[in-house]
Amino acid sequence: MSMKRTNVYADPEDLAIIKEAAKRRGISEAEIIRQGIHLAAMANRVWDEPLFSRTFEGRGRTLAKAEVRDVVAAAARREADDEAGTAA
Repeated sequence: MSMKRTNVYADPEDLAIIKEAAKRRGISEAEIIRQGIHLAAMANRVWDEPLFSRTFEGRGRTLAKAEVRDVVAAAARREADDEAGTAA
């Protein structure tokens, strides 16, 4: 991967922490700064597609809390029954 040189201003206290961390980890200060830049870039990235692009069939309304609880409980009972049936 090719790199591009840039200049930034940094707080002296942050630079001291980076210097200490680089020494402790046995890597260059520049590598820690590159990692920080990458994390900042990814945290601010705007994706071209939504995270959830699939749609699901449903009743066309938001389920009530009790309905969700009942569906999850029924699924848990079925799973427990299936496990008990295979263990016998």
